[in-house]
Amino acid sequence: MSTTDKTPTEASHRSEGPAGQERGPEHEPALGEAGAQLSTAPLEDSPTAPVGIGVIGWARWFWRQLTSMRVALILLFLLSLGSIPGSLIPQTQVDAMKVEDWKRNNEFWVPVAEKLQLFDVYSSVWFSAIYILLFVSLIGCIVPRTWQFVGQLSGRPPGAPKRLDRLPAYTTWRTEKSPEDVLAYAGTLLRGRRFRTEPGTSAVAAEKGYLRETGNLAFHIALIVLLVAFATGQLFKSEGGKLVLRGKGFANTLTQYDDFKSGSLFDSDDLPPFSFTLDQFDAEYEKTGPQKGTAREFKAHVTYSEGADGAPKKAEIEVNRPLQVDGAKVYLLGHGYAPVISVTDSTGKVVYKDSVPMLPFDNNLSSSGAVKVTDGYRNAGGEKEQLGFNAMFVPTFAGEGKGTMLSQFPALDFPVLALSAYHGSLGVDSGLPQNVYQLNTSKMKEFKDADGALFKQKLLPGESMTLPDGAGTVKFEGIERWATFQVSQQPGNTLALVGAVAAIGGLAASLFIRRRRIWVRAVPGKDGVTVVEMAGLGRSESARLPEELAVLAATLHEQAPSAPQPVEAEEGERG
Repeated sequence: MSTTDKTPTEASHRSEGPAGQERGPEHEPALGEAGAQLSTAPLEDSPTAPVGIGVIGWARWFWRQLTSMRVALILLFLLSLGSIPGSLIPQTQVDAMKVEDWKRNNEFWVPVAEKLQLFDVYSSVWFSAIYILLFVSLIGCIVPRTWQFVGQLSGRPPGAPKRLDRLPAYTTWRTEKSPEDVLAYAGTLLRGRRFRTEPGTSAVAAEKGYLRETGNLAFHIALIVLLVAFATGQLFKSEGGKLVLRGKGFANTLTQYDDFKSGSLFDSDDLPPFSFTLDQFDAEYEKTGPQKGTAREFKAHVTYSEGADGAPKKAEIEVNRPLQVDGAKVYLLGHGYAPVISVTDSTGKVVYKDSVPMLPFDNNLSSSGAVKVTDGYRNAGGEKEQLGFNAMFVPTFAGEGKGTMLSQFPALDFPVLALSAYHGSLGVDSGLPQNVYQLNTSKMKEFKDADGALFKQKLLPGESMTLPDGAGTVKFEGIERWATFQVSQQPGNTLALVGAVAAIGGLAASLFIRRRRIWVRAVPGKDGVTVVEMAGLGRSESARLPEELAVLAATLHEQAPSAPQPVEAEEGERG
């Protein structure tokens, strides 16, 4: 074999720069169209290039910088960085009460936080500016790449360069097959390997890996979809909470919510019409072992109806298994107990009887609350007054002399209600909102016991306590359950899921699919024997291109095997 011949499995891997590196503009004259970009990434402007003259020149320079991938990555990083304060500092749209608590505990930082809009991060000017710039940057980057990629799809693989031996992967051999037969074999082989081929007079050009750029564009478009989904969710979202007692119901109207927050473009008419009733609530807890008291199951049995005249339907709502009704999701958030309390005045008239929800403050459902008798009560002197009771409820009491008034287990094993009594004005007529779980005693007086201390008493279900001075009685009638639900509308969730899946798929395609080109040339040699050349060109990450070329060359070699060496060459080698 002559010194210029190589077996197909000895395909060389050489280049002017790093192995397999995509050639820059300085190599394009040598490679011709073969050295053109193997991606739709725009060429970076030279840092020393003039930006133009006047406003138009500066505007063009600014646009090129904004739509560069470097700036897009910087903006994406800034967007992530800007989200950190929104996670660490309470947000007004999420919980205004927590914002007020934060301000009271961090008075020094309040002026700075307000100037930087840290209590409304996601609607702040600076966060919106980053968001819009990133949106524009991605669009400005995608549009030209898309048109360029469409042009590449409609084009054909470029012809073979004059010097195939300058390409990173190269092999050659001589065969007795005619050039036409070799090129026909090569075209069939490459098409069978899903290369897009373009036959020529003396060479076959092939290209593969277009899905890489499809994935790249899909990834960038998916980022825009995610941004649109985030904006849609923030502008049109709604989220409200409601505490529902067993046997009571809820209708999805704005006035029914205990708390409600929404996006700036949300309209209350967009609330889907439905209602539900809490029929039963089941809870199971671990009774023994180190995990005693741990919840095993929470389940709310409800009857719901869609629309004003919808047929009633049964459903079960569990944690992380919401009820979906007409685009809204009803989540089960929590539960607790509501002692049933009745109050009679000095004449024995029942002036109050209701279930009073208690707010849990530990894992064993030790709960606190307030009983407020606002109307109908008259004291022993016949004067109108209001009654108030601070209440503490424990579902499992340890017993007298066995610790504090704290529950030992979340189930109703030994329920006890403790009440302390006040009379006077509850302040509900002032027009100011009050916390239903707290008693405002600023305008009230304590009922006194025989020792002159605040009158209070522990009650078991069915027991009563008699208020001092013939003021009436309070009876612990029984216990009901309550559950809290969150009704949420997030119109951008589905779009965000589609965008996330598309982004992952596009990123995987852009990382694992390699764009590369293969050329096969077959021309008659000086002695009439056909000379076959094969070469490949890929991007810098196409490290396996020489291996792929070797496999293709070995397969083609089976159809066009090497010709015997000339006698003169053999005698020269012996010499």
